[in-house]
Amino acid sequence: MKRHHKILITGNMGYIGPVVEKLLCKTMPKTTLIGLDCGYFAHCLTGVDFLPETRIDWQIFSDVRDITDEIFKDVSGIVHLAAISNDPMGKTFELATKKINYDATMDIARRAKVAGVKSFVFASSCSIYGFADDEPRKENSQLNPLTAYARSKVESEVGLASLANNDFLVTCLRFPTACGMSERLRLDLVLNDFVANALASNKIKVLSDGSSWRPLIDVRDMASAINWSLNRDSSDGGDFLAINVGRGDCNYQVRDIAYLVSEICGDVKVSINTDATADNRSYKVNFDLFQALAPSDTLTHNLTSTVKRLKKGLENISFTDKNFRTNHWMRLKILEEHRKKGALDKNLRWRAKE
Repeated sequence: MKRHHKILITGNMGYIGPVVEKLLCKTMPKTTLIGLDCGYFAHCLTGVDFLPETRIDWQIFSDVRDITDEIFKDVSGIVHLAAISNDPMGKTFELATKKINYDATMDIARRAKVAGVKSFVFASSCSIYGFADDEPRKENSQLNPLTAYARSKVESEVGLASLANNDFLVTCLRFPTACGMSERLRLDLVLNDFVANALASNKIKVLSDGSSWRPLIDVRDMASAINWSLNRDSSDGGDFLAINVGRGDCNYQVRDIAYLVSEICGDVKVSINTDATADNRSYKVNFDLFQALAPSDTLTHNLTSTVKRLKKGLENISFTDKNFRTNHWMRLKILEEHRKKGALDKNLRWRAKE
């Protein structure tokens, strides 16, 4: 295992960041962990009354579009989570999505390489496969990004591939749809939405016809994959590795996710909009390469355990919000509220204090 003295985690104050921080504190106790985030969602805490960032050594509040060279001093590993992180936000703020998700990613990677950073881990997405109604997508399958978010991930992967070499290992983790409990929980994700509906309304309303395929991954397994990536050698996948991250049993049709959640949460009624057109974001993913390269105990959480843990987490905060789809549990709503209050401009930059 590589010895990292400093690791920089960008976008650490989102949904995945607290889970990554917690794991790296455990696996790399002698490593200095630095977080960098502009704080859009810093206040979106779930089940805790403290900032999860108190676990790490140093928190920097900065926009990834404004990073300076001194931030990379003595940093040997970077976990790049920062992004406008789903399709609705990408559609609403398309220009900002390009600037943050692609332009800033490439700027950070170039500066990191010059500064001597050894390992760059990029949170990519299986959404780059878009629509694929035949066999599960492999890493060399044709890409079909359908949204601004997915296009930004494809463009970033291409750019990062051009930078990678034996002194600058790049790992692009193509994550399925995230799910599970976090200290900054999002409910604008399919499984999380269904569990929240089950608890608040005793029913699950599937807005689509439920036929689309969607691979899922627990946020704890995402953190484990990041931990492995930070410490991998070029012998495990090469100087540049773009890899599907997931378990073989994690491809589900949306309606089957709903029925599984219903069963675990106590025979909750499932309502499917059979008149809706099929979701064009439908794909199955092949995870054989990750299973071959990573240790067998890297991904350990199946969908049943994820649902049970999320259910317990929501019950612990007495979750009863039937209208969660219209409020702060949705990341787009948070950005829109910042905009409404005049705190963010149209490019998603914080306005200067008056």
